Amino acid sequence: MSAKELVKQPSAEPGEVAVRQRILEAAFSVFMERGFAEASTLEIATRARASKRELYAHFSNKQEMLAACIGERAKRLRMPADWPEPSDRETLARVLKSFGTNLMREVSDPAVVAVFRLAIAEAVRAPEVATALNDVGIAASRAPLREIMARARAAGLAGGEPAEMAEHFFGLLWGSQMINLLLRVADRPSLREIARRAEAATAAFLRAYPIP
Repeated sequence: MSAKELVKQPSAEPGEVAVRQRILEAAFSVFMERGFAEASTLEIATRARASKRELYAHFSNKQEMLAACIGERAKRLRMPADWPEPSDRETLARVLKSFGTNLMREVSDPAVVAVFRLAIAEAVRAPEVATALNDVGIAASRAPLREIMARARAAGLAGGEPAEMAEHFFGLLWGSQMINLLLRVADRPSLREIARRAEAATAAFLRAYPIP
């Protein structure tokens, strides 16, 4: 996925959206090429064909640009409002499988994996990259799954602490896949493989958490 796709914005005022879009695309490209610490707002503005004044009208600093890049992608990890309420184990299984499929599809995207690599590479020089990724990106995937688990427990469909249940499901879903992607020793899983992993993780989770 390109930087343009990663930071795509909804329609609003055409001129303002176009400038903001160009700035975020340029920022993402510069971050990937130079590293966050070495990226300069001047180079970002130049690549975006924007003035420094325009850049600072949209973003106060590089941290805000990075958070915006991550935040736009994180929106795709939110739980849709029309997801079915887990009223029985069959519905819970469908919800978990659907969530797991969407999560792995989005997070395994090469552009997202590149952000994880950037956070690791800049851990010493620019720890704010990891902070932004954790606070804006990772939290976006944890919160809706904890909500699913809380609703399942409230409905008497599974027993346990929602946060622990969510972490367990994440572990079942990902295994060593993310590490392999970060190390470039595995290709991005196909849609068929993603669906298979989500189904297997769901089945294993339901066996581990029977109806109390």
